[in-house]
Amino acid sequence: MAVIPVDRKPLSFAERTYMPQILSGMKITFKHLMAPKVTMEYPEERPAIPAGYRGVPTLVKDPNGREKCVSCQLCEFVCPPKAIRITPGEIPPDAPTRHVEKAPQAFDIDMLRCIYCGLCQEVCPEEAIFLQQQYTMTGYSREEMVNHKDRLYELGGTLPDEHYKWDKKKAAEEHGNAH
Repeated sequence: MAVIPVDRKPLSFAERTYMPQILSGMKITFKHLMAPKVTMEYPEERPAIPAGYRGVPTLVKDPNGREKCVSCQLCEFVCPPKAIRITPGEIPPDAPTRHVEKAPQAFDIDMLRCIYCGLCQEVCPEEAIFLQQQYTMTGYSREEMVNHKDRLYELGGTLPDEHYKWDKKKAAEEHGNAH
Protein backbone atom coordinates (compact mmCIF):
# COMPACT_ATOMS: atom_id res chain seq x y z
CA MET A 1 0.00 0.00 0.00
CA ALA A 2 1.44 3.33 -1.06
CA VAL A 3 1.33 6.50 0.95
CA ILE A 4 0.40 9.59 -1.04
CA PRO A 5 1.86 12.78 0.37
CA VAL A 6 -0.50 15.77 0.42
CA ASP A 7 0.87 19.30 0.21
CA ARG A 8 -0.83 21.60 2.68
CA LYS A 9 0.08 25.24 2.59
CA PRO A 10 0.38 26.86 6.00
CA LEU A 11 -2.53 29.06 7.11
CA SER A 12 -2.01 32.80 7.23
CA PHE A 13 -2.61 34.80 10.40
CA ALA A 14 -6.05 35.98 9.19
CA GLU A 15 -7.09 32.43 8.35
CA ARG A 16 -5.94 31.15 11.73
CA THR A 17 -8.11 33.74 13.49
CA TYR A 18 -11.14 33.00 11.24
CA MET A 19 -11.27 36.66 10.22
CA PRO A 20 -12.49 36.11 6.60
CA GLN A 21 -15.37 33.94 7.82
CA ILE A 22 -16.35 36.43 10.52
CA LEU A 23 -16.32 39.34 8.05
CA SER A 24 -18.38 37.33 5.55
CA GLY A 25 -20.98 36.58 8.25
CA MET A 26 -21.08 40.22 9.37
CA LYS A 27 -21.60 41.33 5.75
CA ILE A 28 -24.70 39.10 5.48
CA THR A 29 -25.97 40.29 8.87
CA PHE A 30 -25.66 43.99 7.96
CA LYS A 31 -27.27 43.39 4.57
CA HIS A 32 -30.37 41.93 6.27
CA LEU A 33 -30.29 44.55 9.03
CA MET A 34 -30.96 47.33 6.53
CA ALA A 35 -33.66 45.42 4.61
CA PRO A 36 -37.32 46.41 5.16
CA LYS A 37 -39.19 44.46 7.82
CA VAL A 38 -41.72 41.80 6.80
CA THR A 39 -43.14 41.15 10.26
CA MET A 40 -46.93 41.45 10.50
CA GLU A 41 -48.91 42.45 13.56
CA TYR A 42 -50.85 39.18 13.37
CA PRO A 43 -54.18 39.62 15.08
CA GLU A 44 -54.71 43.04 13.50
CA GLU A 45 -53.07 42.28 10.13
CA ARG A 46 -53.93 39.04 8.40
CA PRO A 47 -51.72 37.59 5.66
CA ALA A 48 -53.10 37.34 2.13
CA ILE A 49 -54.22 33.77 1.52
CA PRO A 50 -53.05 32.43 -1.85
CA ALA A 51 -55.37 30.74 -4.33
CA GLY A 52 -55.49 27.00 -3.80
CA TYR A 53 -54.84 27.27 -0.07
CA ARG A 54 -55.92 24.11 1.72
CA GLY A 55 -57.44 25.01 5.05
CA VAL A 56 -60.07 23.48 7.31
CA PRO A 57 -62.31 20.84 5.67
CA THR A 58 -66.02 21.64 6.06
CA LEU A 59 -69.38 20.41 4.80
CA VAL A 60 -71.55 22.63 2.62
CA LYS A 61 -75.25 22.76 1.86
CA ASP A 62 -76.96 23.57 -1.43
CA PRO A 63 -78.73 26.94 -1.93
CA ASN A 64 -82.00 25.42 -0.63
CA GLY A 65 -80.35 24.49 2.68
CA ARG A 66 -80.28 20.73 2.01
CA GLU A 67 -77.33 18.53 2.86
CA LYS A 68 -75.27 17.68 -0.20
CA CYS A 69 -73.51 14.74 1.49
CA VAL A 70 -75.04 11.35 0.61
CA SER A 71 -72.84 9.43 3.05
CA CYS A 72 -70.95 7.51 0.36
CA GLN A 73 -67.94 7.38 2.72
CA LEU A 74 -65.37 7.90 -0.04
CA CYS A 75 -63.77 10.73 1.93
CA GLU A 76 -63.47 8.45 4.95
CA PHE A 77 -61.80 5.72 2.89
CA VAL A 78 -59.36 8.05 1.11
CA CYS A 79 -58.28 10.03 4.21
CA PRO A 80 -54.61 9.08 4.87
CA PRO A 81 -54.60 9.73 8.65
CA LYS A 82 -58.18 8.40 9.07
CA ALA A 83 -59.37 11.72 10.50
CA ILE A 84 -62.91 11.40 9.07
CA ARG A 85 -65.60 9.21 10.66
CA ILE A 86 -69.02 8.87 9.04
CA THR A 87 -72.04 7.02 10.41
CA PRO A 88 -74.54 6.58 7.55
CA GLY A 89 -78.21 6.95 8.31
CA GLU A 90 -81.43 6.48 6.38
CA ILE A 91 -83.59 9.34 5.23
CA PRO A 92 -87.16 9.22 6.61
CA PRO A 93 -89.81 8.27 4.01
CA ASP A 94 -91.72 11.53 4.53
CA ALA A 95 -88.65 13.77 3.86
CA PRO A 96 -88.57 15.80 0.63
CA THR A 97 -85.25 14.16 -0.31
CA ARG A 98 -86.47 10.59 0.27
CA HIS A 99 -85.29 9.53 -3.20
CA VAL A 100 -81.69 9.90 -1.93
CA GLU A 101 -80.51 6.60 -0.47
CA LYS A 102 -78.84 7.85 2.70
CA ALA A 103 -77.46 10.84 4.55
CA PRO A 104 -74.86 11.06 7.30
CA GLN A 105 -76.26 10.45 10.74
CA ALA A 106 -72.90 11.49 12.19
CA PHE A 107 -69.97 13.13 10.40
CA ASP A 108 -66.85 13.88 12.46
CA ILE A 109 -63.47 15.27 11.41
CA ASP A 110 -60.64 15.16 13.93
CA MET A 111 -58.66 18.34 13.20
CA LEU A 112 -55.70 17.09 15.23
CA ARG A 113 -55.31 14.14 12.85
CA CYS A 114 -56.17 15.99 9.63
CA ILE A 115 -53.15 16.77 7.44
CA TYR A 116 -55.10 19.17 5.17
CA CYS A 117 -54.16 17.23 2.03
CA GLY A 118 -57.44 17.91 0.21
CA LEU A 119 -58.06 14.31 -0.90
CA CYS A 120 -61.50 14.37 0.73
CA GLN A 121 -62.53 17.33 -1.42
CA GLU A 122 -61.14 15.76 -4.60
CA VAL A 123 -62.90 12.43 -4.12
CA CYS A 124 -66.34 13.75 -3.10
CA PRO A 125 -68.77 13.01 -5.96
CA GLU A 126 -71.42 15.39 -4.57
CA GLU A 127 -69.04 18.32 -3.92
CA ALA A 128 -70.24 18.34 -0.33
CA ILE A 129 -66.87 18.79 1.38
CA PHE A 130 -64.66 21.82 0.78
CA LEU A 131 -61.43 23.11 2.24
CA GLN A 132 -62.06 26.61 3.54
CA GLN A 133 -59.50 29.38 3.88
CA GLN A 134 -59.65 29.34 7.66
CA TYR A 135 -56.29 28.64 9.28
CA THR A 136 -56.93 29.32 12.95
CA MET A 137 -58.30 26.27 14.72
CA THR A 138 -57.99 26.41 18.49
CA GLY A 139 -59.40 24.49 21.41
CA TYR A 140 -58.74 23.79 25.06
CA SER A 141 -59.07 20.01 24.78
CA ARG A 142 -58.82 17.22 22.23
CA GLU A 143 -62.60 16.87 22.21
CA GLU A 144 -62.99 20.49 21.08
CA MET A 145 -60.78 19.77 18.08
CA VAL A 146 -63.19 17.16 16.72
CA ASN A 147 -65.69 18.95 14.48
CA HIS A 148 -69.09 17.26 14.43
CA LYS A 149 -71.67 17.49 11.66
CA ASP A 150 -73.39 20.64 12.96
CA ARG A 151 -70.09 22.49 13.39
CA LEU A 152 -68.91 21.39 9.92
CA TYR A 153 -72.08 22.80 8.32
CA GLU A 154 -71.74 26.00 10.38
CA LEU A 155 -68.17 26.50 9.12
CA GLY A 156 -68.99 25.54 5.53
CA GLY A 157 -72.21 27.41 4.89
CA THR A 158 -73.85 27.10 1.46
CA LEU A 159 -72.40 26.94 -2.02
CA PRO A 160 -74.19 27.41 -5.34
CA ASP A 161 -75.10 24.17 -7.07
CA GLU A 162 -75.03 24.02 -10.86
CA HIS A 163 -77.03 20.79 -11.00
CA TYR A 164 -80.50 20.26 -9.54
CA LYS A 165 -80.27 16.56 -8.78
CA TRP A 166 -82.22 16.81 -5.51
CA ASP A 167 -84.94 19.02 -6.94
CA LYS A 168 -87.00 16.71 -9.19
CA LYS A 169 -88.85 19.53 -10.98
CA LYS A 170 -85.68 21.48 -11.90
CA ALA A 171 -83.81 18.27 -12.76
CA ALA A 172 -86.59 17.34 -15.18
CA GLU A 173 -86.33 20.77 -16.80
CA GLU A 174 -82.55 20.43 -17.05
CA HIS A 175 -82.68 16.94 -18.57
CA GLY A 176 -85.77 17.36 -20.71
CA ASN A 177 -88.34 15.47 -18.57
CA ALA A 178 -86.31 12.26 -18.83
CA HIS A 179 -86.86 11.38 -15.17
